[in-house]
Amino acid sequence: MADPIFRLACLPDALDGAPDGWASTLLAEGELALLVGAGGLDAVNAVAHALDLVSVPLLRVEADAAAQERTVEAYAGGFPLVWVADGFSDAARRWARERGPMTLLVEAAGPLPDDERRRIERFVATLTRQAE
Repeated sequence: MADPIFRLACLPDALDGAPDGWASTLLAEGELALLVGAGGLDAVNAVAHALDLVSVPLLRVEADAAAQERTVEAYAGGFPLVWVADGFSDAARRWARERGPMTLLVEAAGPLPDDERRRIERFVATLTRQAE
């Protein structure tokens, strides 16, 4: 893949239950980094196998939610970001609104619902058109 046009940060369980090939297709132009959740490394390993990846980038675990959000923000860098989490602080929402690159915050505790997957697809399609 050439340089990614966006980054995706999520817990492994956000990708559970997605149609076959959904995440692979989505990530054809993106880059994934996982947060370690309740499923631990077993859940990360399951995502790696499901996506046929030999390795998967992990975001470091922080001591509190505010520090964890800052780590995801640092991971985003100058790239558009799709960030899936069970909730976002006011500071994270402000950061997403005020930063230059497009940012999609998706609230989901567990597997992404169909409507949220479609929302992510539209976001990535917009980025793809802009990159052409």
